[in-house]
Amino acid sequence: MNKIMLEKLHYYELKEIVKGYCVSGLGKELIDKLEPSTSLNTVNRRLDETSEGRRLLDASYHIPLEGIFNIKPLIEKMEKGSVLEASDLTMMTDFLRGSRKVKKFIKDKDGYAPTLSSYAENIFDLSYIEDEINMAITGNRVNSNASKELKKIRRNIDDCEGKIKEKLNSFLKNSLNKEYIQEFFISQRNGSYTIPIKAAYKNHIQGSIIETSSKGTTVFMELNSISKYTSELSVLRANESMEEYKILAIITEMLFDKIKELKMNMEVIAEYDMILAKAKYSLDIKGIKPKINDYGYIKIIKGKYPLIKNGVPLDFEIGEDYRSLIITGPNAGGKTIVLKTVGLLVLAIQSGFHIATEEESEISIFNKIFVDIGDDQSVENSLSTFSSHVKNLAEIVKESNKLSLLLFDEIGSGTEPNEGAALAIAILEDIYHKGSITVASTHYGEIKNFAQNHPDFETAAMEFKKDTLEPLYKLNIGKTGDSNALYISKKMGIPDSIIEKAKKYIEVKNYDYTLIKDSKILKKKQVIVNELAYEYKVGDKVMLLDKNESAIVYKEKDNLNNIVVLYNKEFIEVNYKRVKLDIKASELYPEGYDLNQLFISFKDRKLERDIERGSKKALKNLRKESIYDKHNHCKLEN
Repeated sequence: MNKIMLEKLHYYELKEIVKGYCVSGLGKELIDKLEPSTSLNTVNRRLDETSEGRRLLDASYHIPLEGIFNIKPLIEKMEKGSVLEASDLTMMTDFLRGSRKVKKFIKDKDGYAPTLSSYAENIFDLSYIEDEINMAITGNRVNSNASKELKKIRRNIDDCEGKIKEKLNSFLKNSLNKEYIQEFFISQRNGSYTIPIKAAYKNHIQGSIIETSSKGTTVFMELNSISKYTSELSVLRANESMEEYKILAIITEMLFDKIKELKMNMEVIAEYDMILAKAKYSLDIKGIKPKINDYGYIKIIKGKYPLIKNGVPLDFEIGEDYRSLIITGPNAGGKTIVLKTVGLLVLAIQSGFHIATEEESEISIFNKIFVDIGDDQSVENSLSTFSSHVKNLAEIVKESNKLSLLLFDEIGSGTEPNEGAALAIAILEDIYHKGSITVASTHYGEIKNFAQNHPDFETAAMEFKKDTLEPLYKLNIGKTGDSNALYISKKMGIPDSIIEKAKKYIEVKNYDYTLIKDSKILKKKQVIVNELAYEYKVGDKVMLLDKNESAIVYKEKDNLNNIVVLYNKEFIEVNYKRVKLDIKASELYPEGYDLNQLFISFKDRKLERDIERGSKKALKNLRKESIYDKHNHCKLEN
């Protein structure tokens, strides 16, 4: 099953709830690994196990799992060749004793739980190892009676320590030493027996300083008079450690020889812990095992969403008279919760969890469950929300088959409504022909109409209390729901005249194009129309919209709707829509004015005036320019 799908349907949150009923880490670890099964036989077996556990609880029986620890770290330790510590063996004997008690408890409960009772046959009774550990270990310490040699060594240790204490007590009682002693007691420091001596008198005492107090006023000294016994005690301590290690190694080897049996016991206990956790969860939610099939039929009667306490029960059906259900209704009306409830109840059943529904309910198992719920905008891949939805839909269309459950929230949304609705209908048609079971929510009227006209589609509506705008979170199959946009708009203060006109526009797209009668607005509108219709004339002063600067019209509009204007002493061609009339030429210049002069430079105008008044200099310059032009023309011809 796809991890993203499991997250969107909150499957992991449901597992955490069930895991909270486990007694040991063994069961919790097993639930962590649990995944929905796609096998009808496996799902039935899982549900039957939960039902048997539930019957035990209903009969006030409780499998004695308390105090059983997860011994997996101890098994790994042995497999690495390490010897178990005394505390490890204490934990191990608790596990062995717990396994034995579970086996004894469940073996005569086959009337309530035949399957669970049969599992006990796989629990191995290792009471002889349990007895060895109990005899060898007491309170996380190797018992003196674990071996004759250990008992002898510890007796010698006691004798040696007795002689040391006797010597030190004599020193403390001697009045000659009273002046030197800081505190009158024997103190063990770093494994040595010491006397607290005033630091000022440390050189008056024959012995070794083992430790100094934090303030430096006291030194803890090991007297030379007990050095003989101290050396003897060190040897005895080493011998004790060696003997303890030997005993621990023997018991570890006994356990290692039965490591397969230990693993089997651990697996069975973990199964019991997980099954009983499911049963406790079932008891708390008043859950049941519904009928199960593998051909897509789902019938939920008064089903409760597992993650909401006191939620509105869901009545839902699909897979018999229709294989595709289109859910409509207002926003926040509960459409998404319906999708998640259906998906999570299916996943719960495929995991062996009971569900809170009526006995007549029936659930199909699916090989694949696909969801398209929520905002999937991908920042990493620079995909919009719509693009991410479409990418997800593409994968769903590619992978879905007749054993698939598809859950779509607001299918086709996020883009232009006509295209979105058309795309959604095409996708729904395609997956319908693949035989998938599909549940989709939508606001699009086109999808509602398609579903109503399709013989193997059905519509459903979320109910809505109109007088208070309060969603009822109830699904009504066979009906279509409105988004209630008009009703909500009316409640929010939109005038009735607008509401009535909107209703007409929904039915018939006959929009009102009547012009307004306000004279000021009409005048402004007429100015705009006149400007758009105006034919620009030579000499008109216009504004270049792209540059927001003035120019003069030089050539009028051609067949491509372009005009030529003089701008910054250059003639440029622009589309007539990219200019705005500033002042008409008729308003700028008197009647009969030679507009050509607007486009002749000052130098050219001066030359013309000089020629008109007979200037010799002007004629001379004109003759030079003529000769120059003729010379250049000849050069070009050659």
